[in-house]
Amino acid sequence: MSNVSLEGKTVLVTGAAGFIGSNLVKRLYKDLKDVTVIGIDNMNDYYDVRLKEARLEELAAHPSFAFVKGSIADKELINQIFKDYKPQIVVNLAAQAGVRYSIINPDAYVESNLIGFYNILEACRHSYDEGNTPVEHLVYASSSSVYGSNKKVPYSTDDKVDNPVSLYAATKKSNELMAHAYAKLYNIPCTGLRFFTVYGPAGRPDMAYFGFTDKLRVGKTIQIFNYGNCKRDFTYIDDIVTGVEKVMGKAPDRATGEDGLPVPPYALYNIGNNNPENLLDFVQILSEELVRAGVLPEDYDFEAHKELVPMQPGDVPVTYADTSALERDFGFKPSTSLRDGLRRFAEWYKGFYMA
Repeated sequence: MSNVSLEGKTVLVTGAAGFIGSNLVKRLYKDLKDVTVIGIDNMNDYYDVRLKEARLEELAAHPSFAFVKGSIADKELINQIFKDYKPQIVVNLAAQAGVRYSIINPDAYVESNLIGFYNILEACRHSYDEGNTPVEHLVYASSSSVYGSNKKVPYSTDDKVDNPVSLYAATKKSNELMAHAYAKLYNIPCTGLRFFTVYGPAGRPDMAYFGFTDKLRVGKTIQIFNYGNCKRDFTYIDDIVTGVEKVMGKAPDRATGEDGLPVPPYALYNIGNNNPENLLDFVQILSEELVRAGVLPEDYDFEAHKELVPMQPGDVPVTYADTSALERDFGFKPSTSLRDGLRRFAEWYKGFYMA
């Protein structure tokens, strides 16, 4: 692997108003002295736009942060951004997220996750044209959903992932294949990251922990899928961002193969907690932390607000990350406990929605 200095660089972060994107931008400004970050986000209303606006407001405090409102599916806009700002590092986090939403609105996934990612790859490719500033490393988000209903756990990046159970998963697998092709054809160093159930303060309201909190607060019943027999490798946002930042600073090596063509400078890692939690235990910890933070009253009757229901289409029973490659190459392993992470979420929720 080759070290890529991030100091003094221009970094393009797509999905910059999103949960992971905004936290990554904050971290880059915290850790690097002389960095310029260009953020792009279409600010769609898939979930509460106020959250995206609040995240952006924080980022606007940095003088070298430039924000472009628009879609990565807009090829002209992407080409213009590369022409104007000449990013040396690209982190593609823009994507239509969510397994269940992909069943009712597939267009959004094809537009953002396939066409949008293709535009990013093409712009990276043309950054190597004469007179342009070459992209030193493309880091992009994949997802644990690519593992589908694989029976072997923990999930390793060496496993076959040819049986997606949702369109969302299929688009993420496609991203990995597209990036591999571009790495091979154009020698662009690419690293894909399979994220496992990311959570934390100011997260995505469509995620279970957030949706459960919204419902419990107004006395609604929460549905626990697969009768509670689901396990998820919950990964706290700070751990995800640490992983992304470490990966940005080390690109896969370029080399020439026996065929005289590039050996693709391509890598793939899981970023997960390596510690799956049962959904019922997760709900128990969440409920305790919501009471502790004052989001819910001391005497809240959780049993009366819980309903165990069958599995949803597109869902998988277990997610479990094998993170040994991440540890080997970067000396890093996510370590935030579920209780610590949910405590920080509950305290944030109280301050943001109930202050």
